[in-house]
Amino acid sequence: MKKKTLVLGASTKPHRYSNIAINRLAENQHDIVAFGLREGVVNGIEIDTELMDYNGIDTVTLYMKPERQVAYYDYIIGLKPKRVIFNPGTENREFYQLLQKEGVEVAVACTLTLLATNQY
Repeated sequence: MKKKTLVLGASTKPHRYSNIAINRLAENQHDIVAFGLREGVVNGIEIDTELMDYNGIDTVTLYMKPERQVAYYDYIIGLKPKRVIFNPGTENREFYQLLQKEGVEVAVACTLTLLATNQY
């Protein structure tokens, strides 16, 4: 089953891991929505710069430092995702606890590795 994924911290810069993740998710035919600080398009996916009330989010994959995540805690929890992936550099114990309290699976992993090894 393909998982609807929100890439939070999306970038149009090809060398950024969030950009690579959007491309790999698309290659694996996942439904993708993206939020970033700057508008743009990656592999046909528009990057929203305003927080949207996305429906049916299975996975949120984070590409932002822990300090920046704080402003998005309520938003992410409100989306009611099944899991949140904390990619390398985004680890945040405080947020793990908040998510787990809400019944959200916390994955401290690399989205790219999960996709490459068919564990996504």
